[in-house]
Amino acid sequence: MNADTVTAVAATVIALGSLWISYTQTRDSRRHSRQSVKPLLQIRRVKEYESTEAELRVINAGLGPAIVTSSVVRLDGEPIGQWDYNTQQRVLSSFPTRPKAYSLRPGAVVLAGQTVVLLSLDEFSNDQHGWFWELITRRLVIEIRYESLYGGENFSVTPPEF
Repeated sequence: MNADTVTAVAATVIALGSLWISYTQTRDSRRHSRQSVKPLLQIRRVKEYESTEAELRVINAGLGPAIVTSSVVRLDGEPIGQWDYNTQQRVLSSFPTRPKAYSLRPGAVVLAGQTVVLLSLDEFSNDQHGWFWELITRRLVIEIRYESLYGGENFSVTPPEF
């Protein structure tokens, strides 16, 4: 083996090593960029003891905005549609007091750090409005499917078992 062959092999190895390092750095940089805008939605049931309200909230505890792709609502285990105005009317029309409701349609954005109140009852008392707490803790399940700005992740969140 002459010196030219050794030099050519060494240059090829160095070039391939540089290519591999460049590829892994680019891949890691893209992975980091995706993680830096990853949303993390959580659904929480809240009963304020200091004030008189009860709510079903969606909180984005992630670093980036969550883009809602769809939702599925189940009442007493039966799917009844997406969390939109028509479904809200069907669910809430039979109750003695009408709670405030907020829709999360496909395309809706929940910003990082934002809290969205899906259902709330401002003048809540256990004696008069026990039906509302029963609704949001046991009867009503809202599953929200969402993705980040990059898209395609198909994340989903449902309320934790109570």
